[in-house]
Amino acid sequence: MNTPATIDFDAIKTRQQAAWASGNYAVIGTTLQIVGEQLAEACDVRWDERVLDVAAGNGNATLAAARRGAQVTSTDYVPALLERGAERARAEQLDVKFQVADAQALPFVDASFDVVLSTFGVMFAPDHATTAAELARVCRPGGRIGLANWTPDSVVGRMFKVLGRHVPPPAGLQPPSLWGAEAHLQQLFGERAARIDVTTRQFNFRYRSAAHFVDVFKTWYGPVLKAFASLSADKAQALQADLVELLDGMNRGGARALVVPGDYLEAVVTRR
Repeated sequence: MNTPATIDFDAIKTRQQAAWASGNYAVIGTTLQIVGEQLAEACDVRWDERVLDVAAGNGNATLAAARRGAQVTSTDYVPALLERGAERARAEQLDVKFQVADAQALPFVDASFDVVLSTFGVMFAPDHATTAAELARVCRPGGRIGLANWTPDSVVGRMFKVLGRHVPPPAGLQPPSLWGAEAHLQQLFGERAARIDVTTRQFNFRYRSAAHFVDVFKTWYGPVLKAFASLSADKAQALQADLVELLDGMNRGGARALVVPGDYLEAVVTRR
C-alpha cells in the first residue's frame, strides 16, 4: 500500500484539476448557496474582516462573506469557476478579489486572514495534511477556519464510493469524505486549533428523479462526467444503474420527485 510519501500528489492534482474544469460545476454549485450562508453565520463573519475562500468554485461562501461586508479574496485552481463567481459578484455589485490559487500551496503570507472558508472544496485536495496546514498558516491566531464537508455516509460520500468501485482511485489516497469526520479534522489541525466546533447539517438535493440527478451530474459535475467518459457503454450503464439504486434508496420525495438529504459537517476551527 502506498504511503503519503510515495503518492504522486502533483500528478493526482493535475488529473483532478482537469476533471473539475470539465463540465460546469457552477450549474450544480449554485444550488448549494444556502450552505455558504450558514457557514458565514457559523463563523460570525464581520464587516471589514479579511476573508479567504479556498477552492471557492463558483463562489457560494465568497458571496456570503461579501454580503456581510467582509474584504473577500476568492481562490480556486480552475479559472473558469472563478469567472462564474466574478459574474455573480458583479451582478450584486460586491467588491471581491478573485485569484487563481492551489489549496495545497496558497500564495499568501502567514496570518493574512481573519477568516478562511471552504464549502465542499478543500476536501477534494489530495494531500489532506498539507491542505490543512495551509489553511491554518494563512489564518491569524484567534481567527476562524470554516469548513463544510460531506460526511462519509452522505449521499455524496456514498456516490464517490460507487464511482470508486467502477473507476478505482489511486492506491493509498485518502477519501475526500474523511474531511466530514470530526476525528479526522482533529488529527489534521492538531495543536494548530484552540478548538473545533462541529455541527451536522443537511442539504436536500432536489431533482425530478434519480435518473435526472445522474443525468445532471454526468453532464456538469466533473468527477462524475470523467468517470462515465472513461467507461465502455456497458460499464457506463452499470454505473448508471448503481447510482440510480443508491439515490432511489435514499429518496424521501415519493414516487413523483427526488429529494435526497445530504449530510455534511459544518466545522469552525478557531486558530491557536
